[in-house]
Amino acid sequence: MGTLDRRSFLRASAMAGGAALAFESLVARADLFAVGAASRAPTATLAGDYGPLVPKQTNNTGETLLWLPEGFQYTVIGKAGAPMADGRLTPGAHDGMAAFDLNGMTYLVRNHELGGGPAYGGLPYDPTAAGGTTTLIVDPVTRLLAYDFASLSGTVRNCAGGLTPWGSWISSEETTQNANASFSKNHGYNFEVSVTALGEEVPVALKAMGRFSHEAVAVDPATGIVYQTEDAGPAGFFRFIPNQPGNLAAGGRLQMLRVNGVANYDTRTGQTRGQQLLASWVPISEPDPDLQGGATSVGAQGRALGAALFVRLEGCWYSDGRIFFTSTNGGNIGRGQVWEFAPVSNTEGYLKLIFESPSADVLDSPDNICVSPRGGLVLCEDGSGEEFVHGLTQDGQIFQFAKNVVPGQEGSEFAGATFSPNGATLFVNLQGPGHTYAIWPRPGYSWADGAL
Repeated sequence: MGTLDRRSFLRASAMAGGAALAFESLVARADLFAVGAASRAPTATLAGDYGPLVPKQTNNTGETLLWLPEGFQYTVIGKAGAPMADGRLTPGAHDGMAAFDLNGMTYLVRNHELGGGPAYGGLPYDPTAAGGTTTLIVDPVTRLLAYDFASLSGTVRNCAGGLTPWGSWISSEETTQNANASFSKNHGYNFEVSVTALGEEVPVALKAMGRFSHEAVAVDPATGIVYQTEDAGPAGFFRFIPNQPGNLAAGGRLQMLRVNGVANYDTRTGQTRGQQLLASWVPISEPDPDLQGGATSVGAQGRALGAALFVRLEGCWYSDGRIFFTSTNGGNIGRGQVWEFAPVSNTEGYLKLIFESPSADVLDSPDNICVSPRGGLVLCEDGSGEEFVHGLTQDGQIFQFAKNVVPGQEGSEFAGATFSPNGATLFVNLQGPGHTYAIWPRPGYSWADGAL
């Protein structure tokens, strides 16, 4: 049986066997159909699915780079190595990303997960480091690039991050690299990138948010609290309470999640979908430890106080009062988990497993995630072999939405999934070749035909 057929069979078997635990509505059920033009009747075989994937050529270059459902089309923009409007070449290793509406255009701020330098920008944090962000201004009708430029440089392994409700992007370093013969500064920090600045600004390391192997962040707009994931093993789930909501540079308090009543509760295996675990937070006394001098790491500080154990926490997204995040290697077979944290007070909340991969053929190592304006989750896969973008429905059913078929790069991971604020376009990156895709429905079709 071929891989695609086997994946479809195992996914359907998982549904029949009860693997699809219904998780509470991410948004009101009616909102699922509230966005998009009038559409044909859905033809999907699974609730939320958009139908089988077929080879698709890009609208602008004619290349066959993705398989998508029949009702969708796409463009490829922002390719690695292409000249940008500021005269620099587009960096590679595209990763986390977010979309913003500004001046009638769609602005994308995109991470580049690069290590050793030299820096590609003119105002680098560390001139010996090659990571950072670029900003793309995209026509919302044609989904073609209008302008692009370097917006942050001189950082290391900018993997993910997250958007803020005040209109900026937090870019996160997935490292704890010390200053040495190769790097002029310590690394392992978050950096805030302005969306409105049409160029670079002087980078500021947000040291109070913690020095650790960062992955993604998600901001609760009601409180300004920033939730953070750590890509390590064991890893922790953190929150940062700013002294001034909306002003992260003003400092604040860093804390790490602890499951009540169980010191160092181990989430990595043996978990029950839907079980609610009451959790609270332990303080991190030194968020910027001198690791080179032997100081205790942020994660070890939290674990000494009973913080919970995760593995490779990656994607993180806020929606409807809850934080959704992924554990790439979590679960009994180590192929991925999707978690939800729902605050119930200033000090406590409920942690809940909402999906665990039963097989690599169903879901293989979820990484970046986002929640669509209609309430479905988008999961970017970072496994081995064939790589997919998956949808996860409000009923807990999982389905394939896009497949990477870039010649010679078929095993490269998807990253940076994000919807335009009006919900019309899904943007996503492919890291290996350094591509950004804009995906949207063809005439006569709609996002409301399925769960995304």
